[in-house]
Amino acid sequence: MIRTGIVLKRTISAMTPAKKTSKDTKPAEVAPKSSPASSPAAVKLTANGSIAISIHAKPNAKESSIAGLSDAAVEVQISAPPKDGEANSELVRFMADILGLKKSQVALDKGSKSREKVVLLDGDCGLTPAEVVVRLKKQCGDE
Repeated sequence: MIRTGIVLKRTISAMTPAKKTSKDTKPAEVAPKSSPASSPAAVKLTANGSIAISIHAKPNAKESSIAGLSDAAVEVQISAPPKDGEANSELVRFMADILGLKKSQVALDKGSKSREKVVLLDGDCGLTPAEVVVRLKKQCGDE
């Protein structure tokens, strides 16, 4: 019994982390704030000059709308069900409508069977990524 207690004490003391001294602590790093002029990573200019928009789609909504805009993706509620490509067609139509473009200038690039999608805008659509972000924010209400 006595031996067990000694082994137990050694095991517990070996498991506790060492105390940090003041030299071990580092000042907290502050993440750089994005300026209003910079566009989120969800809206990018591609190598061929077109604009790629990362989308998180939410089908079966009451009406199509922009639910949010983050660095990861633009959250879009789509008023069509996710079957037979109806939600994808509605997404392309809705994005063209809110960005003031023709449907032929907007195309679904990736994610036809996923909620995570990439929509491409033609390079000759006349918009910059910053202008796209401004129009998306206007629709979202995040100005």
